[in-house]
Amino acid sequence: MNKVAIITGASSGIGAASALALAKRGWSVVVNYSRSEAQARQVAASCADAIAVAADVADDAECRKLAQAALDKWGRLDALVNNAGTTKFVPHGDLDGLSADDFLRIYRVNVVGAFQMTRACVPALKTSRGAVVNVSSVAAELGVGSSVAYAASKAALNTMTRSLARSLGPEVRVNAVCPGYVDTPWHHNALGMDRANQVAAHYAAAVPLKDYARPDDVADVITWLIEGARQVTGEAIFVDGGLHITPPA
Repeated sequence: MNKVAIITGASSGIGAASALALAKRGWSVVVNYSRSEAQARQVAASCADAIAVAADVADDAECRKLAQAALDKWGRLDALVNNAGTTKFVPHGDLDGLSADDFLRIYRVNVVGAFQMTRACVPALKTSRGAVVNVSSVAAELGVGSSVAYAASKAALNTMTRSLARSLGPEVRVNAVCPGYVDTPWHHNALGMDRANQVAAHYAAAVPLKDYARPDDVADVITWLIEGARQVTGEAIFVDGGLHITPPA
């Protein structure tokens, strides 16, 4: 029987690439979305064995419903990719640009949502001796990115990754990936295509590998953490072309 993965926020970008990568390796996949139903169904249709399931990870009851959807369909769960995320684009120096509600909304999805999804999936993951991968960001290490709230939420996600790795072992491995700039619709929609291309070019010029990531690059690491990496848990793996080791300008 195929192994089964749930991928949150999988209608595009890193989530969609991860769903397709696992499907190519024979996995059955739950493609989660909160709003983009048509895109999610298209991703699911591109996988050999997949379902698209709507759920807002900020809502605990919907997290439990999402976990149950996998069990109802296939009777097992082997991996969870906590990819759903949100932000607000505010320059870090603009402290008045973020309200308390902005912080809470970002944390509710990026941190609490990942916790709730993990909690909902743990019983099944312990049975299968499965894995969790949290999609974080280089912003967690460098304090950069779309906003102070976003960077802080990803730092919290990395700390939570270590806590869960310690508490859920030996049955469940928990790791994080920390991308830098990734060429996804998320950036295109937020910045506009011209500005996104400028940011990508600037990023590539600054990092040691002289390039930026595509969704497949991050999906490759996520897949490795799920299928291989038998002795890896509690880690935050940077997929950033070396930005985290680049001296500040």
